[in-house]
Formats: sequence, structure tokens, C-alpha cells
Amino acid sequence: MIDAAHIQVRAGDGGHGLIGFRREKFVPRGGPDGGDGGRGGNVILVANRGVNGLGQFRFKKLHAAERGGNGGADNKHGKNGGDLELLVPPGTIVKNAETGELLGELVEEGMRLRVASGGKGGRGNVHFKTPSNQAPHISETGQGGEEVALDLELKLISDVGLVGLPNAGKSTLISAVSRAQPKIADYPFTTLEPVLGVVEVGYDSYVMADLPGLIEGAHTGHGLGIEFLRHVDRTRLLIHVVDASQPDPAHDIAVIDNELSSYAESLGQRPQIIAFNKMDVPEAAEREEEFRELAKGLDRPCLFISAAGRQNTKDLVKVAFEMLERIREEEPLPQPGDEVEILRPRPRGPRFTIDHEGDGWRVTGDQPVVLVEMLGLQSDESRAETIRRLARMGVVSALRRAGVKEGDRVRFGKVELRWEDE
Repeated sequence: MIDAAHIQVRAGDGGHGLIGFRREKFVPRGGPDGGDGGRGGNVILVANRGVNGLGQFRFKKLHAAERGGNGGADNKHGKNGGDLELLVPPGTIVKNAETGELLGELVEEGMRLRVASGGKGGRGNVHFKTPSNQAPHISETGQGGEEVALDLELKLISDVGLVGLPNAGKSTLISAVSRAQPKIADYPFTTLEPVLGVVEVGYDSYVMADLPGLIEGAHTGHGLGIEFLRHVDRTRLLIHVVDASQPDPAHDIAVIDNELSSYAESLGQRPQIIAFNKMDVPEAAEREEEFRELAKGLDRPCLFISAAGRQNTKDLVKVAFEMLERIREEEPLPQPGDEVEILRPRPRGPRFTIDHEGDGWRVTGDQPVVLVEMLGLQSDESRAETIRRLARMGVVSALRRAGVKEGDRVRFGKVELRWEDE
């Protein structure tokens, strides 16, 4: 299972507005009728249980939504670009790869996260008609869609997670109570990636995860370390599998408890069952009374099982199911279909900034940059309209105060113009 991926997503550009005029018989001077361009498609991540890991992003890195259609004559609106929906497994964490900003977590089936917004469609020339300009030759180009580099990380979601030191018997246990078939061998770290199994309890069921074994110091990165613990963090209930044939099971329990609480206080307080495993081994069987005394002081349910011999495994499955039912009642989960909105508060301060850049100037700010990129500079008329609007925003006077001179390069996003004093 691939549990991390780096991808680039690109929303669709908006369609261009049209410069058009009515052409009808007996109407020699028809007014403007250029339609608006369509909106570009968004890129949306959707949680889907049918997706196994993030492996589908291993080879295809760039994912682009559809651009909007251009406006047409007779005020016809361009077609909106179709949204691109990328399916990811529940438990996917989404971050901006450049800033590290957490954009959202897709926890439950059907949750949706818009990660890139499509550009607005450009307006046709009908919007630029004024009493003094009845036939404007001005239209807007479509706004560019957002392009974002994303880091996807899968935190496994399961109902029950099996934790314990390497070789405690976790893989044997999940194979005994479900149809999962993990690799089983007598050496540490046989399980290198999480293995899921569905455990049936009558007509009900729950998901169990066999997770890579912990070692002392895992919370600092030793062994499989953080790679293991971030999966554990998504489970609702832990079954702590203890190898009862080892010399000091009490110490082994303390090691795992310490690693969990050191990683996150909430993880150390997660509901837990202790499963003393390998009780069919003579070294463990002869110490059963000692273990029962130990269990009395652990303040959590304790069962004595043999995963290999299928002893008391049904009782363990039942106890886990009953605890899960209580957890679900007490902590309702987000509802499928909930959409995660990305709310980025805009910083207070000037609407734009002007900086000296190389041999010219750079104007930064959503309003002036979008204006110049969309309105375009393809004609004297559109250029004059752009300068008028920049003047109303205060950009022109700010550039002059900054020291812009005739002929200087002034950059707005992807557009560069030569400054002309009027």
C-alpha cells in the first residue's frame, strides 16, 4: 500500500469573453453582444473506500481540470469547465507542498475537499458599454485556474488497531479472526505496511488493522517509528498484543504504553484491550496466575488467548465489538458527504504591494493582478481601460510615488507592460 504521494493539480482556466456586435438585417449599427466565458473546472479530492492506498498517483503527477469555454455571439455564455474529481482513500491528509499548510483531512467516505479553484470566465464586451462608448472593443480574457503542489499522506483509518512489540503475534491474530493474509515469520518487522482485515460479528463487522511492530524509542523515529504511529492515531480502539512467553510481559506493556503517550497524549488515552497471546506455550501457561494478578492492575480489559491455536479469539472479537459500539455512540463521526471548506483569512493591510524587481517593478495583490491578467492589453482601448481601473485602485499613484519612470517594466502576475506616463 502506498501511503504518501506528491502531485501537482491545476484547475481549469476561465474561458475568454467575446468582442462581438449584433449583425441583423436592417440594423446597421447593432450594439455589443459578446458573451462571457465559462468558469474553469475545480480540482476536488473525494474520499472513497474503494481506493486502496495512493498508488494511483505514483506515475501520473499532473492532474488538470477542464478549462471554460469561450463566450459566443448573441450574449451566449461559454460552457463551464467540468470539475476534476480525484479519488483518495479515507484517512488522506492534504498539505500544500510549498508552504506545508494543512489544507484538510478526508476522514470519512464521501468527504470532499476542493484543492484548486477554477478561474472566472472573462466578460464579453457587452459589459463595457457606456453612454460615451456604445461600441466597446474590450473584453476580458479568462482568469487562470489555481495550480498547487500537494503532499498527500494516508493515515490509515480502521476500527481496531493491533499494537505490540515485534513478534507478539499480531499478524497471526488478524489471520485468525479475519480473511486477511499478512506475511508471518519469526523475525522483527515482518509487517512493514498496514494490513486490513474485516472481522465479522454475527451480521455486523468491523475493520481491524495489523500494524507494524513498535520498538522502544519509536516516537523519536527508531525502527518504523513515526511511520507506524501516524497509522495508530486513526484507530478507534487498540488491541495491545503481548507475547506472554517472554520473560517480562509487564515491561513490554509499559514500553508500548510509553511510546503511545509520548507520540500523543490522546493516543495514550485511547481505549485499549490487552491480549496476552501465546498462552498455549508452556512458558506462558505455567505463569497464567501471575498474569491474571498483573491484569488486575492494568485498568483495562485483559484476555488470555492463543492466536495460533484459535483459543479465546472469538471472545476477544466480541469484547472489541462491544467496546466499539460504546465508542461510536459516545463520539459521533463526521457524516459522509460533508465538504471540507478551505478558509484562509486574508491578512489585514494594503490591498497591493509594489516592489523593485531587477530591471523593473512588481505589483502584487489579487485585485490589480487579476484585473491586468483578465482585461488584457491587446488594444489601445483595453489598455486605457486597464489604466483607468488601476488608477481607481490607487495603483497608478503608488507606482509614481515608488519612482516608476517612462519605459520601465511593470509586472502584474504573468503580464508585463512598459510604463507610459499619460
